[in-house]
Amino acid sequence: MASKPPTSVFNPQRLDALRFAQAGARLEGDAPLADFSRLADDLHAPIDPAERVRWQARGEMRAGPTGGAPQAWLHLEAHAQVPLTCQRCLAPVQTAIEVDRWFRFVADEATAEAQDDDSEEDLLALEPRPSLIEVIEDELIMSLPLVPLHESCPQPLPDGARTQAEGESAAGSERPHPFAGLARLKGRS
Repeated sequence: MASKPPTSVFNPQRLDALRFAQAGARLEGDAPLADFSRLADDLHAPIDPAERVRWQARGEMRAGPTGGAPQAWLHLEAHAQVPLTCQRCLAPVQTAIEVDRWFRFVADEATAEAQDDDSEEDLLALEPRPSLIEVIEDELIMSLPLVPLHESCPQPLPDGARTQAEGESAAGSERPHPFAGLARLKGRS
């Protein structure tokens, strides 16, 4: 009887990132959007139970800076369609959010904090073991647009909002150029 190769199981809730990277392992998942409670707090309610977050993670070892010891890296991809509140009409607007990030692992939080300002890459600590699900949620939250808007709102704007938007547009065209005074001063010399 042929034996099966051993399978390695990694827990995304407490990821052993060093072993994950050394194994060149992959994890992927598909979870209800509602399970990401901090992200859900920023969404237009109610959340459709069919909405999902799809993600995958891959670990690898890369040579350290200046030829140092290899370091653990994580490539994370996630995407979801989320209901946000359009800031123009206040109706829900389905918005795609995408994450495609690389993270380098360092020994602990203190090391990550010390190297953060000088590092071009994003850093995560090996200890305490990170929750991959929390990292995914953090990255999705940071991927949310600051001002979600419909390209074209599906319903007319309320009278107050339409009047304000039209007033801002008209005021913008009447606003003097910020360097107009400078041009006048330059013309005097």
